[in-house]
Amino acid sequence: MVALEGRILGKPRDREDAFRMLRALSGRMHTVYTGMALRQGERSLLDYAEAKVWFRELSEGEIWDYVDTGSPLDKAGAYGAQDMAALFVERIDGEFYTVVGLPLCRLGRMLRSFGVSIPGSHG
Repeated sequence: MVALEGRILGKPRDREDAFRMLRALSGRMHTVYTGMALRQGERSLLDYAEAKVWFRELSEGEIWDYVDTGSPLDKAGAYGAQDMAALFVERIDGEFYTVVGLPLCRLGRMLRSFGVSIPGSHG
């Protein structure tokens, strides 16, 4: 989930909606939230992670070029930090994998609490 000044930016409805979202994110900071749930029998664990993302100022041409790739149309906030939109990101405060959809560090801690052995997690 992408949040900009208290507004949730889901997946865009169409190309124009994607353009509108990216224009709103241009030159600004927004927050990305990713929720996770683990269940084993009757035991469940819910958690979420958040990351702050800063976009540089984008030109209309850059936004349309990205929209024309089709990539923004199936992504919350109309961008994927793992694709061409990585060129828009000036800074991320938080785990990068939160922004791309699965905060692996936090997931690893959750799995360990269920007794799952994670390579490199001893100590």
